[in-house]
Amino acid sequence: MTTSLLQLSDLHIREPGRLAYGRINTAPYLARAVASVLALPQQPDAVVITGDLTDFGRAAEYAHLRELLAPLTMPVYLMPGNHDERAQLRLSFPDHTYLGSDGGDGSDGFVQYSVAIGGLQLIALDTVVPGASEGSLCEQRLAWLARELEAHRGRPVVIAMHHPPFETLIGHMDDIGLLSGAAELEALVSRYPNVERILCGHLHRAIQVRFGGTVAATVPSPAHQVRLDLAPDAASAWMLEPPGFGLHVLPRGGRLVSHTVASGSYEGPFPFHEGSVLID
Repeated sequence: MTTSLLQLSDLHIREPGRLAYGRINTAPYLARAVASVLALPQQPDAVVITGDLTDFGRAAEYAHLRELLAPLTMPVYLMPGNHDERAQLRLSFPDHTYLGSDGGDGSDGFVQYSVAIGGLQLIALDTVVPGASEGSLCEQRLAWLARELEAHRGRPVVIAMHHPPFETLIGHMDDIGLLSGAAELEALVSRYPNVERILCGHLHRAIQVRFGGTVAATVPSPAHQVRLDLAPDAASAWMLEPPGFGLHVLPRGGRLVSHTVASGSYEGPFPFHEGSVLID
């Protein structure tokens, strides 16, 4: 059995007709990404969205998001980013019971869950610091992850989180990255060779780094991308580079293979050969 997990991230959905950053309507971009998912030759087993679902975490934004995601026919797993509000996310998606409670169970309200998707175990880790742009992993969140990793040590695992636990060299984004808990996370993950990937958002770009004996990676946004400028004093800026998403595929008995997929409609496919003859 082959298992495929599709990753969207950093949607930044506003209320209908409202523009993110006063300039970009992110909704049509998400609609195109959803259409691109549905047009894939093989449909993924599930979709995980690694944070910044909305721009301000407002009820009307989440309602708009629900409408935009409605065409997807496979399970969709949501995660908060620094632009989201955990409580409103739960209120707006009450049928997504994996999101848990508001903290009355002693969880402090973290949106953390572990679900089986075919041959994979998806473990969602909450990095949000309410009211802040940067992320953090406290002892409580890391202890929960340690229990989940131990419970699934015999199964391929993917960890999903919003803030990447590594420096990207895009300075203004590293300033609001995972500012605490990264070293502890790396030490923990390094003890579990069955962790196939750490899937992250926040950066609006495709970036890969070796981390804790595995690969940690970010994916493009279906809308706007963070400008690629590695100068230490680079200005905080975004661009309308080609949008995309990630597709992570685990063949039976094999290794997880990750693809970055362009979002949108393009010409093709065209054959390389006509019958058995290479076209000249």
